[in-house]
Amino acid sequence: MTPETRSKYQAVIGLEVHAQMLTKTKAYSNDINEYGAVPNTNVSVITLGHPGTLPKMNKQTIEYAIRLGLACESKIAPEQHFARKNYFYPDLPKGYQITQDTTPICTEGQIIVKDDDGNEKSIGITRIHMEEDAGKSMHDVDVYDTLVDLNRAGVPLLEIVSEPDLRSSQEAYNYVTEVRKLVRYLEICDGNMEEGSLRCDANISVMEVGASEFGTKVEVKNMNSIRNVQKAIEFEISRQIEAIEKGEVIAQETRSFDALKGITISMRSKEAANDYRYFPEPDLLPIEVTKEHIESVKKTMPPLPRTLFLKYLNEFGLSEYDANNLTDSKEIALFYEDIIEHTKNYKGAANWVMGSIKSFLNERGLEISEFPIPAKNIAELITIIDDGKISSSAATQKVFPAMLENPQTHPAKLAETLNVIQDSNEDAILEFVNEVIKQHPDEVARYRSGEKQLVGFFMGQLMRVSKGKADPKAANQLMRQRLEAL
Repeated sequence: MTPETRSKYQAVIGLEVHAQMLTKTKAYSNDINEYGAVPNTNVSVITLGHPGTLPKMNKQTIEYAIRLGLACESKIAPEQHFARKNYFYPDLPKGYQITQDTTPICTEGQIIVKDDDGNEKSIGITRIHMEEDAGKSMHDVDVYDTLVDLNRAGVPLLEIVSEPDLRSSQEAYNYVTEVRKLVRYLEICDGNMEEGSLRCDANISVMEVGASEFGTKVEVKNMNSIRNVQKAIEFEISRQIEAIEKGEVIAQETRSFDALKGITISMRSKEAANDYRYFPEPDLLPIEVTKEHIESVKKTMPPLPRTLFLKYLNEFGLSEYDANNLTDSKEIALFYEDIIEHTKNYKGAANWVMGSIKSFLNERGLEISEFPIPAKNIAELITIIDDGKISSSAATQKVFPAMLENPQTHPAKLAETLNVIQDSNEDAILEFVNEVIKQHPDEVARYRSGEKQLVGFFMGQLMRVSKGKADPKAANQLMRQRLEAL
């Protein structure tokens, strides 16, 4: 496809993200909610849909839904009703899914993402509702048969439905990234797409630029990574444009994404806009969510990634790059927050977190929760550097490794033991200055003839002679004064 053809069309994308909730038990039974268990062991008569069994609401799912709604600035519905969404698949034992139809717990709201030009854009939220997951059909285990694991059946889900506000595959990538970050901060979902705990369906259409009516929507399923969401959408946009250019009519259908081939494949047609039959769920009473309950949940909310990002950017003066890196992980952000409780050198703290600390963790495959040095001691290390007691190089090369071996020992004490405390005494530093000048008469002559850049050479020699203990700031000043006075 030529760039000219592509530029004639505008993509319209809406996403449905399903987040498995981190509850101990399933949505409507006491069955264990656990990934990786032996197939068909986390089941009971309720999960298997035996006659006469009744569902029971898991209160934690409501708490999690309210958390997400508050984070997205959504409206929380005061009364919750449940419905049966009827369709038959072998991995849905009851023959219907308990979900919410007319009264989703959250409506409206937004998630802020970056568009293709790096500008902020608000993506509207249509609804967030609670439902249960289906089991898992496995087509690649047995040569002749499809196998079914019902451990996942009944696992609580939050479905986050966006408005069709996304206009590119990159925006979709950014959106899913933000959703995953948000649910992880809220600790309501682990966001592991490769395990299926966060799944995304994309509704994609194209229309000519300037048109007022959307094109025919195609739904794409089976994307197990954020990168695959982007690839599937990009392929589908191109496929639809090429079909329209050939005079073909886009069919409303559901397609799957083949990650190996990078293409979408037709699964089934979807002639009606809504091909499910919804009935009120008779076995679950309506649930009331009071304003007091919402306020109590609000008090337990953790700091949110966007709030922290804006704080680091606007209040701390960090770069957008630094703020993004620090807020990418909730655990990293909270460790950084602990450090800045004890120092106001926000940039210095950011550099240590993103530099030596992350390098240590990455080299050993550790999480920040396993980092041995207390945040307070990192702040103390920053302070003694800022006070000129030790150099940055000594801190990185000698004190920090010693702190890893003795995490509870104060860095100032370790610096003394390692003999790296800098000498700020002008008389002592002047002796080093004079010694260096005496040892390098030729370089002194070149400096005096105009090669001022040689001050770097003299400083290197001074730090060698002083064994790195001279205060660089004071030494630099004295060296320049002495050279100019010759």
